[in-house]
Amino acid sequence: MNEKDNLERQLSDMLTEGELQQQQNREEKERELISPRYEIRIQTKMDPIVEETKIYRGMAKELDDRYDKYMKRAEGDASESQSLEDKKS
Repeated sequence: MNEKDNLERQLSDMLTEGELQQQQNREEKERELISPRYEIRIQTKMDPIVEETKIYRGMAKELDDRYDKYMKRAEGDASESQSLEDKKS
């Protein structure tokens, strides 16, 4: 009798878990089909990558110049945005 109850409980658990998994999979598929209505963009005045790179360069010398291209581009963007702000003033 105990074995029968155990089997019934296991079967019930498997069926219940299967239903929950199917429902979760269906909800995930529905979310994928819904396109986002809004895109959020945040503009910052300081680039955290540039700031961290400056700090690290102050502490130690880099073995390679992997961030030089990014730093030049970021500095160019910064000077461009400053000139736009000056024109607005």
